Amino acid sequence: MPDFRPSRRHEDLGSAFYDRVAAADFPQTILRHRDNRWAEHVGLGGLSDAQWLTHFGHFEPLPGSLPHPLALRYHGHQFRSYNPDLGDGRGFLFAQCTDPEDGRLLDFGTKGSGKTPYSRGGDGRLTLKGGVREVLATEMLEALGVYTSKSFALIETGEQLYRGDEPSPARSSVLTRLSHSHVRIGTFQRLAYLEDHENLGRLLDFCIANYYPQLAGAEDKAAAFLEAVAGNVARLGAQWIAAGFVHGVLNTDNINITGESFDYGPWRFLPQYDPGFTAAYFDETGLYAFGRQPDTLAWNLTRLAECLVPLSSIENLEPALNTVWPVFREQLPRQMLRRLGLRPRDIEEDSAFITALFGFLSASKARYEQFFFDWRGGALSTERAARSPAADHYADDAFRPLAGLMKAYEPADAINLDHPYFARQVPRTMLIDEVEAVWAPIAERDDWTLFESALSEIAQMRDAYRIRP
Repeated sequence: MPDFRPSRRHEDLGSAFYDRVAAADFPQTILRHRDNRWAEHVGLGGLSDAQWLTHFGHFEPLPGSLPHPLALRYHGHQFRSYNPDLGDGRGFLFAQCTDPEDGRLLDFGTKGSGKTPYSRGGDGRLTLKGGVREVLATEMLEALGVYTSKSFALIETGEQLYRGDEPSPARSSVLTRLSHSHVRIGTFQRLAYLEDHENLGRLLDFCIANYYPQLAGAEDKAAAFLEAVAGNVARLGAQWIAAGFVHGVLNTDNINITGESFDYGPWRFLPQYDPGFTAAYFDETGLYAFGRQPDTLAWNLTRLAECLVPLSSIENLEPALNTVWPVFREQLPRQMLRRLGLRPRDIEEDSAFITALFGFLSASKARYEQFFFDWRGGALSTERAARSPAADHYADDAFRPLAGLMKAYEPADAINLDHPYFARQVPRTMLIDEVEAVWAPIAERDDWTLFESALSEIAQMRDAYRIRP
């Protein structure tokens, strides 16, 4: 692995932040998915399948990286109720490396790797269906331009699991995700809860050194850090809205400090625009519904601000926190226009255009992803849109105001309309019925054809949208 740049930087925090643990000893290790693009990017592209199983199924340490897996300690609000009994209960930080292009610290974290001190009576495992769903979520989100963790490896592990929300016994798996941080808002909450101000300061310094080095000389490091995190989290919220995505479980332990989307359970994509659309069957009040996600992210950031008070002051932290909404209002039209392949104009005009866009989608009930696919390039796609299954919506009087506003926008340089993907009539989507359709042949006869076909189509879409590692 000559190009792999290992790191073990998380150990610098000290044992107050993690517990050394061991991976489960699985009866089988069958490689079901490997992210070759990102493996090449980080210098692990030369690993054979057998080596993948050794490192991501049996968790033999990657040379030069962490010698032992670390179960990270954190607390969090779950559906706005504080829980001090959290932590990595079925996962751990397995390894770290640095990105060869920008030098950022990268984490290899697991899901389903066995029991830890924080398992709370659980078995520490992940169902194979849960692993497949996470692969599909991350691949799709990356292709749509969302800043997301990557499903680096999925390995079936040969155990039978019993779950209340899946037909049991269920097949088991272990997932390794690649991300730019596993430090969560809940990591700060734990130290604030314990009134451990010394380690709270150490954590802040660690995060600035490794994720926000541009803040090293800030007069008030805590306030500068909060503002930077708020900006990245606001951007993520705008990206979710532009992608029509509902995360489903926006607890504070599921929001990390780099603003990177991760940990996918009951996620969904919108069929049509619906602010009240929820992903989790247990979200009975719609707390984490599609249209409430920006508010939830702001609420979570407020919890982070509270943690930082001992390191700063309310007077300094409040204006830093309040930047979240201006950033979101700037990012939402930017992300929507990016999806349409159009150049932004000014914030007032762009906001008016997006308001009209949402108004049309709400009134027409047009398919969410179909609209963005049909109107890639704006007016340049008028003929394409006329051939769309949604063409009747665009011929309706309700579309005329939006069409008029769209004419003012120029296509971006990366419009790429000659790509084969845009010759399709319908876009690749990943609605819940499509996820179930991918899973059914795997469950029934171990047939992975539809899974591989879906990933191939998503790869084509990613290429069409010019998404690079």
